[in-house]
Amino acid sequence: MENNTDKNQNKSSGNIITAFLLNLVFALIELAGGLYTNSVAILSDAIHDFGDSLSLGVAYYLQKKSEKRGDNKYTYGYKRFSLLGSLFISVVLVVSSVFIVKESIERLISPQEANATGMLILSILGIIVNGAAVLKLKKGTSHNERAVTLHMMEDLLGWGAVLTGSIIMMFADVPFIDPLMSILITIWVLTNVYRNLRDTMRIMLQEVPRQVDIELIEKKIKSIEGVDSVHDLHIWTLDGENHILTFHLVTAGSAGMESICSIKERVRNMLQKEGIGHVTIETESEAEKRLCRGDLTCRN
Repeated sequence: MENNTDKNQNKSSGNIITAFLLNLVFALIELAGGLYTNSVAILSDAIHDFGDSLSLGVAYYLQKKSEKRGDNKYTYGYKRFSLLGSLFISVVLVVSSVFIVKESIERLISPQEANATGMLILSILGIIVNGAAVLKLKKGTSHNERAVTLHMMEDLLGWGAVLTGSIIMMFADVPFIDPLMSILITIWVLTNVYRNLRDTMRIMLQEVPRQVDIELIEKKIKSIEGVDSVHDLHIWTLDGENHILTFHLVTAGSAGMESICSIKERVRNMLQKEGIGHVTIETESEAEKRLCRGDLTCRN
């Protein structure tokens, strides 16, 4: 039976491939529109969107890869492959942002006349296409989807700037408006890229998930009848959604096998409610803990 994690992963892949197809179709429309209006700016953006499509295609491949279960090569599964998609898109965003800033500064220094009517028509279409992609992706929970959403938001805001600039330029001779707005949008995009990269690196370095309170988890485990103490507790996340917990559990008194199984079951059910699905429990009795005290081999 398909669990919630599998459903979320399948939804993530579906969202990314939708964004990929929308972006690719619009890039083709831009190419035709750029040739028709003889606009270098639109042709340049068409090339940019073809690059976006490539990055989205890579993101989709890595997201699908992340849905594979563990094997002899990757025993925890392939979930972290989705983080590679997030990193790839973030790098593409940084490179494209540098290019946009460079072009915008050059246009601020040497303003260029543009076909305002053609810009207006394509900007409306661009807002519709990229807006649809953002709406499809905005509820995504994976870091890969967040990076893709940011990617599409960059394009959406960019076309919003083109729309605003084209309307202004239809009534006033102010060609500097478009590059100025592009720079402001790029600053916003880079700020969010930094946040996404920061969160991705924290996962890679096995930081404790932000939404997990270790002290509260320990307290809840200790409150379960038959548990004496907890030690060597480690928690990390594979991809920001699938958390892993390992720890040593010391049972009170001389608990039998049936009692230990019951305690483990209650612990797992409690942790499942806390959003921790992969749990490894090493059990010890009070006598075993005293015997192993000071012996590192017992604690590894």
